[in-house]
Amino acid sequence: MVVATPAGITLAPEGGAHQSVSTPLIGMGQPGLTSFEPAFADELAEIMSWGFKHMQADDGGSVYLRLSTRQIAQPKREMTSDLSDAIRKGAYWRKEPASTKSPVIVYAGAIAPEAEAAAAKIKGAGLLAITSPDRLFKEWTHQGDKSWIAELLSMAPKGQPLVTVLDGHPAALAWLGSIDGRRVVPLGIDRFGQCGDLVDLYREYGLNAEAIASAV
Repeated sequence: MVVATPAGITLAPEGGAHQSVSTPLIGMGQPGLTSFEPAFADELAEIMSWGFKHMQADDGGSVYLRLSTRQIAQPKREMTSDLSDAIRKGAYWRKEPASTKSPVIVYAGAIAPEAEAAAAKIKGAGLLAITSPDRLFKEWTHQGDKSWIAELLSMAPKGQPLVTVLDGHPAALAWLGSIDGRRVVPLGIDRFGQCGDLVDLYREYGLNAEAIASAV
């Protein structure tokens, strides 16, 4: 199990050498490796529990955790069996869409507070948390409509686009539109190395709540 903190420009205060925008794509493309990008400590606990069993299984493999040193507020919630299972599978609804016309914001990792703030600005918006683009993609390519992510997106309003966002390359989540043929507005970053205040950098790269809401 490899634990690292290369979560993009969020690490700007630590210097450009610590940043990485391509690691989600590397994690998805590396055979024998299952990658995760949780946002919260309770998600991490569930993923690590799954990971230790996976590494010892006959058909298991290595596990990569893309984390961040950013301190964010933790949700106060009970870890039910359904939530635990969803986190381990790779995604769960933080907030389901309120109506058939509600947009959906999809996020992964340390950018969670900005995604939450953007969802709060838009009446009825759904908020879908991704803990492992890797697990979702691999299952979808083999099981299609029977996959976990297909089941989750079946709850999203038909015809409404997805706005995806992460502090990494946008291609890591842009494929979600292929599941049921919906439009995707993918937000993310394809360059790094800049240092500065997170408020300024998120605004510059279009990762702040205002940019996410505008994309919706």
